[in-house]
Amino acid sequence: MQSFGKPSILIIGCGDIGLRVARQLSRSYRVFALTSSQNRFQELREVGATPILGNLDHPESLWRLGNLAQTVIHLAPPQNQGNRDCRTRNLLRILAQGPTIVRRLIYISTTGVYGDHRGAKVSEITPVNPQSERAQRRVDAERVLRLWGPAHGVAVSILRVPGIYAANRMPIERLQSKTPALLAQEDAYSNHIHSDDLARLVCAAVYRGKPQRIINACDGNETKMGDYFDEVADAYGLERPLRMPADELQKLVSPMLWSFMRESRRVTNTRLQELKTPLRYPSVADFLNTISKNLSDPLCD
Repeated sequence: MQSFGKPSILIIGCGDIGLRVARQLSRSYRVFALTSSQNRFQELREVGATPILGNLDHPESLWRLGNLAQTVIHLAPPQNQGNRDCRTRNLLRILAQGPTIVRRLIYISTTGVYGDHRGAKVSEITPVNPQSERAQRRVDAERVLRLWGPAHGVAVSILRVPGIYAANRMPIERLQSKTPALLAQEDAYSNHIHSDDLARLVCAAVYRGKPQRIINACDGNETKMGDYFDEVADAYGLERPLRMPADELQKLVSPMLWSFMRESRRVTNTRLQELKTPLRYPSVADFLNTISKNLSDPLCD
């Protein structure tokens, strides 16, 4: 579907990152955004997107998506249970019906597919080793997409994303609630990307993503999780979290939180250069420096 002289893009899962992507791409594309709530229509229109009502859990509601856009950006997470991503399967089933015009699909996955590597480095060629149902669903989505793409003449690019942060996505509540962190000698490496950088990388993949290619969309900085919390606490003038051994901390936190804390890996980002988009924040510390400056500037409210 072409309209107003612009090619069309369809965004699936238009949350925080999707809104940032839509705002950037609406300058050159007619952007459609799938949403399951009419309450979000105005918000989507404000960033230049045309809202499409539908729900990935209800395939019968997706009938309008088949011939809507040449490029699809798939940001929606899987459903909350099972080891298969039924939402991605429902989407691809619709896109494959009739004379589809989709030629490019960008999927936002997670570095959680690598599992625990005890602090060792991992790259895009490291075999996946999902250790939670959540990660298994992501691996399922990747496999389905990589089979579907070549079979339908669609260039599929997969960005594996670590912990996303921004000014409105910092662990402030966790610090204020005094949730402990692991002892330094038992702590796990964590990996990050700023929301703005991720949105820019997604847009770059629209133009430069190689077919059937996986890219780690992270800043490549090596930081342990507890050190990350310490950095954030210092920047916001909060108390650093208490450090505890793993056997004690596991009893205090939720199983989901523990699944993040127990996996340690250093994710490399060498392939990012293919997207030719330098990061604005090469590390969390670079971003926190801007926060600290604003907090200490008497002219800032």
